[in-house]
Amino acid sequence: MINKLKKKFVLINMILISIILIFTFGAVYISTSNRLVRESNDTLQKTIEQENEILKKQINIGEQNVDSLPPQPQIISFAVQLDINNNITNVYYNNIDKSDIVTLNTLVNSALANANLKGIIQNENFRFLKYPNEKGVKIAFTDRNLEINTLNSLLKTFILVGIGSLIAFFIVSLYLANWAVKPIKKSWEQQRQFVADASHELKTPLTVILANADIVLSHKEDTIYNQVKWINYIKAEGERMTTLVNDLLFLAKSDANKNDIVLSKVNFSDIIWNCVLPFESVAFEEEKLIDSEITSDLYINGDNNRLKQLVCILIDNAIKYSKERGTIKVTLTKVQDKAVLSINNEGEPISKEKIPYIFERFYRIDESRARKKDGYGLGLAIGKTIADSHNGKIAVKSSKAEGTTFSVAFTLAKNT
Repeated sequence: MINKLKKKFVLINMILISIILIFTFGAVYISTSNRLVRESNDTLQKTIEQENEILKKQINIGEQNVDSLPPQPQIISFAVQLDINNNITNVYYNNIDKSDIVTLNTLVNSALANANLKGIIQNENFRFLKYPNEKGVKIAFTDRNLEINTLNSLLKTFILVGIGSLIAFFIVSLYLANWAVKPIKKSWEQQRQFVADASHELKTPLTVILANADIVLSHKEDTIYNQVKWINYIKAEGERMTTLVNDLLFLAKSDANKNDIVLSKVNFSDIIWNCVLPFESVAFEEEKLIDSEITSDLYINGDNNRLKQLVCILIDNAIKYSKERGTIKVTLTKVQDKAVLSINNEGEPISKEKIPYIFERFYRIDESRARKKDGYGLGLAIGKTIADSHNGKIAVKSSKAEGTTFSVAFTLAKNT
């Protein structure tokens, strides 16, 4: 799928570039052509208006003495005066070559055969302009070689530049395609890994449930009291599955931006106290201590339930991975316009190589330890999702000397 997407990206990009080049080159070509036509018409008009004569005597068609003409530069434009019988009486010129004057009769006849006052004749090599006057008709001619050569040269340049540009854009498009699909490729791989991990996590409790159900069914004659151990195992695994499914549903809704989060002004200090107090008994049972230092009445805009879920995830995580008889420090302080929550434990530090991955779904620093701690590797992923949905920033620092500290910062509500 990724390769198809890359090919489609390159194809669309090349089509767009081709269209842009065609329109750009076409506009330049048409503009240049129109400019050359205007210059030719201006030259014809000026030639019509000039009065320089090559010959002052009447020149009859078929009686031109070519050798009597002095050598002249290459033809740019010239004009002829015809009488009412279409006989040439005068020749007016800008530049004329005697070797080309032999074409004069042919040009005049071609111009007269054309019903229009102006146009192109002689295999499109000459442009003419007729001007009726009291003597008859005056016809101006201009050589189109410069015009034709300019357009042909421009066309060749466009073809070469176009081919070169398309090759260059193709190479750039390949690079951009690889760069553009990197996030998609990563997301696709994460999605596949997510499905695989979710299936694996659901498989374990399902296996336990089915195994315990088989045990119960194998002792059909026993009372519920005698089977209560197996039933409790089924219930416990069912509850674990419910928790896992709810977490997966929350993350799926977050990905689709469908989580119902209602932001309102809430007392973040009270939310943290309401999370700390229940966990004190949990910590006490594990012979650990929660040390709290919470600044009062810090208000932020957020969803009360989601913020409580975030704080509980971080405290629960700190208790689970704190060392024996360790201390968990929960601190809430005001830093400029931010309410900063920090939760520190004295457990084993997280290596720098693993810190960038701890907020990924189903990621476990220690697979065996996570299983013993009854974790799925979704808690921190959910915590980060909640923080992001509140425009907060969550971070972690870990060292052997200071332990592991998770911190999350939210912008204080106004008038705090």
